[in-house]
Amino acid sequence: MITVTELYRHPVKAHGCEALCAVTLHAGKTMPLDRVWAIAHEMSKFNDVAPEWAHCVNFSRGAKAPGLMAIKVKTDESTGTLTFTHPDLSDLSINPDIPEQAAKLVEWSKPLMPADRAASDRVVRAPDRGMTDTAFPSISINSRASLRALGEKAGQDISPLRWRGNIWIDGLEPWAEFDWIGREVQIGTTRLAIRERITRCPATTANPATGERDLDTLALLSEGWGHKDFGVYGEVIETGDVKLGDKLELL
Repeated sequence: MITVTELYRHPVKAHGCEALCAVTLHAGKTMPLDRVWAIAHEMSKFNDVAPEWAHCVNFSRGAKAPGLMAIKVKTDESTGTLTFTHPDLSDLSINPDIPEQAAKLVEWSKPLMPADRAASDRVVRAPDRGMTDTAFPSISINSRASLRALGEKAGQDISPLRWRGNIWIDGLEPWAEFDWIGREVQIGTTRLAIRERITRCPATTANPATGERDLDTLALLSEGWGHKDFGVYGEVIETGDVKLGDKLELL
């Protein structure tokens, strides 16, 4: 039986993950409070006047700034407050929709940005959807079995937090999820169409506990399986609830 083992959201793109016990997924939408905000860098072409989804190259992210990978976040939905933590920084609590507070997040994260990269500039958001890495509103699904297979090749345990996934599952053969492209899955009371494999970037080479690059995950994938893919993107086609322990059924 295939079951849900972990659920995560990332309120500010590339700036912290947050574990969940349950979530309601809505048809045609990204996970609630996942990548709602992003931090545009000084070279970004994000359109502040007419904001809409934009490619990840417009934002500060772990692929270019591995220190960001060690950020954790907690959300107080009653107040709209996000509390950020990092092993090398003091804690910060802000509401990213209040400009003065959003500016504090940009300043707080600047020590984590390499000097040879475009500096973080401002917090932005697109109306009505999260700033996922796909032009369609995606939910990422990752397999614990595939992670174990990669860990065996690496000779060490690999944290799931390297992969910034939304839904983690277990109970299938390694890489079997790649065979789901073009099919649908039922998870809890929601249904998703599996659209494509996730091609990974250097963000996954950074340790989520320290923010230091310490494992060449991309080389391991290439040497072991001839690709740099890990996980699949799904799109919600039927609104419903997902919680830890729910069963996934391939339709």
